[in-house]
Amino acid sequence: MVGLSLAPASRVQSPTDCQPYYDASMPLQSPITHLLYLHGFRSSPQSKKASLLARHMAARHPTVTWWCPQLPPSPRQAMAEVLRGIADWPRASMAVVGSSLGGFYATWVAQQTGCRAVLLNPAVDPARDLQAYIGEQTNWHDPAQRFFFRNEFVQELRELALAGLTQPERYMVVIAKGDELLDWREMHQRYAGARILLLEGGDHALSDFGAHLPALLAFLGLP
Repeated sequence: MVGLSLAPASRVQSPTDCQPYYDASMPLQSPITHLLYLHGFRSSPQSKKASLLARHMAARHPTVTWWCPQLPPSPRQAMAEVLRGIADWPRASMAVVGSSLGGFYATWVAQQTGCRAVLLNPAVDPARDLQAYIGEQTNWHDPAQRFFFRNEFVQELRELALAGLTQPERYMVVIAKGDELLDWREMHQRYAGARILLLEGGDHALSDFGAHLPALLAFLGLP
């Protein structure tokens, strides 16, 4: 069974610290009107998490504007396209969800706009981690789609890196201790002060994402 912890990330929680992320005594968040989803490296809008959230939004919250773009491999181009796409969105009632590299991007978007952000096993230092992937890559969900991850993209990631968070309470971060690609301790430290959902076990893909959807929706003010 997956254990959950919620607390500002001032320390690492032990299993005895576990408590539910959301309960009726917690103040309700104001509901969002616009939701952006940013996928991870080699991923796409067809990812399981993006697809599940898209279906839920269409079925339960059809009035909320939903956008999950296919991001180009260039980080600079990706963020330029995102900013153009959300240029007319209301900052006070929009939010962004990002997974892995998309979590790194979502942090940047949230810092630029002041919106709420939900981060799913977010990459903390993708410029370091993706150096090993310079070269031709395939799309995880469609191997026939190929792209070239260029050396200059690493520098573009460095340029997007932020020194710290403003208003960390605007962030909800889902971190799996069982993440096989990223160090959960590094994520936990990076998002100190945020609302952290710390999972005992789990994996990088958050295969049990559906189980945590109620907490995510509560943070976004959606019943």
